Amino acid sequence: MKRLIPLALAPVVLAAAPVADPYRWLEEIEGPRALGQVKAWNAETEALLTKDPRYEQDRARAKAILDDEAQIADADAVLGDRVTNLWRDAKNPRGVWRIAALDDYRAGKPQWRTLIDVDALGKAEGKSWVWHGASCLEPDYARCLVRLSPGGTDAQVVREFDLTTGRFVDGGFVLPEAKNDVAWIDRDTLLVTTDWGAGSLTASGYPRIAKVWKRGTPLSAAVTVHESPASAVEVSAASYVDAERRWPMVSVGHTFFERELLVQAPDGRFVPLGLPKGADVVDVIGGRAVAKLNVAADGFPAGALVAWSLPEIVAGRRPKGELVMAPGERQAIEEVSASDNVLWVKLLDDVSGRLLALRRQPDGRWTQAPVALPGNSTVHLGATAGKRDEAFVTVEGMLTPPMLYAVRDGAAPRAVQSLPARFDAAKYQVVQRFATSRDGTRVPYFLVTKKGATAPAPALIHAYGGFRNAQTPTYLTGQPYRAGPLALFWVEQGGAYVLANLRGGGEYGPKWHQAGLREKRQNVFDDLHAVGDDLVRTGVSTKGKIGISGRSNGGLLVGVAMQQRPDLYGAVIAGSPLEDMQRYSHLSAGASWIDEYGDPDKPADWAFIRRYSPYQNVKAGVRYPPVFFYLSTKDDRVHPGHARKLAALLKQNGNRVYFHEYLEGGHSVGADHAEDARRAALLDAFLRRELMGK
Repeated sequence: MKRLIPLALAPVVLAAAPVADPYRWLEEIEGPRALGQVKAWNAETEALLTKDPRYEQDRARAKAILDDEAQIADADAVLGDRVTNLWRDAKNPRGVWRIAALDDYRAGKPQWRTLIDVDALGKAEGKSWVWHGASCLEPDYARCLVRLSPGGTDAQVVREFDLTTGRFVDGGFVLPEAKNDVAWIDRDTLLVTTDWGAGSLTASGYPRIAKVWKRGTPLSAAVTVHESPASAVEVSAASYVDAERRWPMVSVGHTFFERELLVQAPDGRFVPLGLPKGADVVDVIGGRAVAKLNVAADGFPAGALVAWSLPEIVAGRRPKGELVMAPGERQAIEEVSASDNVLWVKLLDDVSGRLLALRRQPDGRWTQAPVALPGNSTVHLGATAGKRDEAFVTVEGMLTPPMLYAVRDGAAPRAVQSLPARFDAAKYQVVQRFATSRDGTRVPYFLVTKKGATAPAPALIHAYGGFRNAQTPTYLTGQPYRAGPLALFWVEQGGAYVLANLRGGGEYGPKWHQAGLREKRQNVFDDLHAVGDDLVRTGVSTKGKIGISGRSNGGLLVGVAMQQRPDLYGAVIAGSPLEDMQRYSHLSAGASWIDEYGDPDKPADWAFIRRYSPYQNVKAGVRYPPVFFYLSTKDDRVHPGHARKLAALLKQNGNRVYFHEYLEGGHSVGADHAEDARRAALLDAFLRRELMGK
């Protein structure tokens, strides 16, 4: 039997649920002892997996796929008659922020002008900058607030940039590194939330105080306009723009899923919108705040879009909401964006994407028209062009490369750019199937196999199951945060690739998410097991030959699954995972997720969390499936101690563990394509070794 040789660790007394945590020292993110252990584990994993005969081929091919200049140039934003894009390739691994004329972009022939070369900027300033985006002030869009992260953490710096000169503004607005947020009020005024000093953060480590900052004054002179208690999750800055005006807002996250907005009134005060509990504002159009309801309220069903008049709100009146649209039983509203007169809604219909164009009629009714895009696909709603009432959308499938369209209400979509095929799709087939979970719930999943395959094959299931996040199928070369090119490599070798749509996500709206919350979390795990069992029942795969993959909350999912069904799974990939659910709320941003998981410091909540928390459920004498942990030292969202501690405990109990911790990249792990490609190659080698016996 192939196995990793466990590294020598300090002797400990092992127990299924240690009273004293023997690996607490691994929570010291950059502690010398902890980093020494990480480097030893990294070296062990690399020495073993880079010997795989496919490793270098996979790494080089993944890098070529990710760096290929034949990629969709997605519009980050439409700035009047111009469009911006962040471009990453082999020459520019951290990216080039650039701008082109909107007409040229729409015609598929943009002439790009570089605004910021992120790699060159980082080299000049001695920083490992990672792009976090930019927001530019209408109507001339001359001034922008640029966000840059050191190494890919959630923390960022904000600097004012002049599009006209192509330079950062001398003496302009600058926010130092912090988990901050900022929005324009006007050219000389910002709404800011940041670390203002001792006592200014929430228990989750995010800002709790919003201030208005005037140009020409020090940041310390900014005036407080809102302050929430430390028990809140976060206070952030927002600003919505419709055809007539800008609506600056303070966003208060009382919990992860309950957010209140305060809008700036003409006298400068920020007044509550007063929307129902659980209403999330998605955009503003025609002076109306459009919100998605996560619970039924005011006679409107959960999952519906409802609009309220902002002028009436700032005048001190309580307007009546008007129904914009309500999705059907098997539908969910996933993305919403407004141009001047059209509300664009991306709808999931049994997890397939549809796009609708909605307009408000003089009598207050909202009419909707479907946009004629290819069916049975995933639709990504991108930037909108306000005055033109145009939206840019990308359409793709697991075997269909992405295509960018420009769409207008009532007109045929115009193809702007298409990605060339990166593999011969005729060799493969994709189907949507439904497994039956333990309580009878139908759980959808997408399955990709080689055409004509009849014998059971090793399978890889990727899943998430939490935080309302829907898992929609994308081209097999994939995004690095999911499985990257790994999915393609896997099916080319005869493996089956599965994308599972578990409860806890947003595939069927609020009810689907709520069915996996807190004490109902076992439903999510049961759904994953049901998909695995269905692969066995239908002859796609066999027990012990099924790999499971998940990142972040998905890393928790697979950590639990390997303990509950070691008979079913043969390999586990856990990226940036939560694993110690007894301490998660005290590590990094963990306190912000209590609404999702429960509070382990409360005995009643710990009673149900304790049943599945991976770190507390390792049992001596049980052989668990081999697991590959990948993560980042710089992850300031999910603490790296989760993966480190579970890896140590599993290894000490004689289980096969592979571990790779990147020094940069933040929660997404890969700071650039080189790291993403390396990870895809390591994971393929891991799966080949454990599921194919290679």
